Amino acid sequence: MVVYAATAPSQAASRHNVAMSEVTNTIPSPVPSPCVSLCKMDSERRYCMGCLRTIPEIVAWGKADDDFKRAVWAELPERRATVHFDEEE
Repeated sequence: MVVYAATAPSQAASRHNVAMSEVTNTIPSPVPSPCVSLCKMDSERRYCMGCLRTIPEIVAWGKADDDFKRAVWAELPERRATVHFDEEE
């Protein structure tokens, strides 16, 4: 089994109070959705402004396995650090 470790919990994880293992810094199974009910897509980057997932990731989430979900979670800190949404949108 492949375990994806995030370098640091994302803000979405913090808002959800996701229980991350202190030893491995991984999200346990079942992997929760990073959705924070702020569903608005940035047309340039194609990330949701709330959860930072792409449309294909959002669509696939319900049927995706935990490895896919952990891979998405692992991408979120980098996305959060590099994506700046215009506050006026």
